[in-house]
Amino acid sequence: MSGSKGVRSLVLVLGDQLDAESSALDGFDPKCDVIWMAEVAAESEHVWTSKPRIAVFLAAMRHFRDAQKKLKRPVSYTELDAPGNTQTLAGELARAVAELSPERLIMTEAGEWRVQEAMVVAAKASKRPLEVRADRHFFQTRADFAAHAEGRKMLRMEFFYREVRRKHRVLVDEKGEPEGGEWNYDHDNRGSFKKDGPKAERLRAPVLTKPDATTRAVLALVEKRFANHPGELKEFAWPVTPEEARATLRDFIEHRLPHFGQFQDAMWTEEPWLFHSRISAAMNLKLLNPREVVAAAEQAYRDGRVPLASAEGFIRQVLGWREYVRGIYWHHMPRYAELNALGAKERLPEFYWTGKCEMNCLRQSIGQTLAHGYAHHIQRLMVTGLYGLLLGVEPQKVHEWYLAVYVDAVEWVELPNTLGMSQYGDGGIMASKPYAATGKYIDRMSNYCAGCRFDPEKSVGEDACPFTTLYWDFLLRHEALLAKNQRMALQVKNIARLKPMDRTAIQTRAQEIRGNGGAPAAAGGLLAF
Repeated sequence: MSGSKGVRSLVLVLGDQLDAESSALDGFDPKCDVIWMAEVAAESEHVWTSKPRIAVFLAAMRHFRDAQKKLKRPVSYTELDAPGNTQTLAGELARAVAELSPERLIMTEAGEWRVQEAMVVAAKASKRPLEVRADRHFFQTRADFAAHAEGRKMLRMEFFYREVRRKHRVLVDEKGEPEGGEWNYDHDNRGSFKKDGPKAERLRAPVLTKPDATTRAVLALVEKRFANHPGELKEFAWPVTPEEARATLRDFIEHRLPHFGQFQDAMWTEEPWLFHSRISAAMNLKLLNPREVVAAAEQAYRDGRVPLASAEGFIRQVLGWREYVRGIYWHHMPRYAELNALGAKERLPEFYWTGKCEMNCLRQSIGQTLAHGYAHHIQRLMVTGLYGLLLGVEPQKVHEWYLAVYVDAVEWVELPNTLGMSQYGDGGIMASKPYAATGKYIDRMSNYCAGCRFDPEKSVGEDACPFTTLYWDFLLRHEALLAKNQRMALQVKNIARLKPMDRTAIQTRAQEIRGNGGAPAAAGGLLAF
């Protein structure tokens, strides 16, 4: 055994690296190596992190620790409330190095630029060499994406997706051509519910994970330690072990994937899960391998249990979008995080932290987010994200909110989705146009408007939908820029039909909304919660 304390390698495992097959653990020898993990408040406070997100990370970390101990692997683990905890990763690593005196440090590359840089600096301060290994959890490495990006002026997901499908032989025939003759069945993935709602589509509620003793201890700790943080824990039911994650995957494949393709964009009051999988957090914490997820969906299609449009639509999210987003993040960081192509500078409305809002779609989506730490991709893109875009909120503030409140939020996946796709802050690196729409889109894809006093058809007047008002104001404010975008040409042309008095009324009302902090009525005005 090496080192004055007999430790050869201190293997650093971060909260989103809970994979027993991680590259950091290659060659691990329990006789001379030690796993290092630390719960620190700084990782829950650099953004005002919600209770559900904190609890998912801590519960999953403790279960991983216990599983490694069962394998007889030594673990140096600092709990949040342990005496002497410095509450920073750098501080806890320094304490561990001082105690164990390892010869070297090993880690799998981090999922966040900030954390990777912090670990490099901390390792340098410890005067120990740090070996950073590639993360093989993903289908593609960072180098693979860099090779794909070389020489391309634009990096569009569709072309990347086809390339990765062929490479990994997913939903392709023996010639490498797409199953069913088409690469993308997005045109079949935009269905909305009838007036009687999703129950008519044989919606079956997901099997929720009951917290065990370890998780219950974490929930109590989070309630006490982070009492002033947003969010609730009374309905906490997230998978926090590989076994729970696989059970969640099986439940999804059997009961909801068959309808996922058609209704993945649909929304409905008081229905947070609908036909979605609930596995994104488990994948992002590395409890569940995306290869296993993709294989299960493809097999369900080949067995005749799932239509092709559902299998392909889901696989596109995992094999295509998830991998593409990670590639964009590492290809453009750290500059990417500071981009603000539209010059947006408004503050994030206070109701994003409370859910107290007159607009029913926002009240539903934010309320669900605070209760569960979850909202599906259309609620994020076309409700909470859309409102921030139209209002003109600084994209970094929107990013910080998304990173804080969602249980599956790790910066590599959250930042490009938010700053790029949702807010168009990157000026088109991620998306070929801003995803701007009136309240009529929300009305078409949900029943939210039926429970709201605002009319999505109207852009001015006391009962005009703020989404619709702000949509037209967004086009007016950015007309010159948007006119250069071919995909926005029709929307920009529609501005011409606005009469001068209508333009003035829209802009006046939009300014009133901004003056109210993003709310339709000023504080103390008429509210209908």
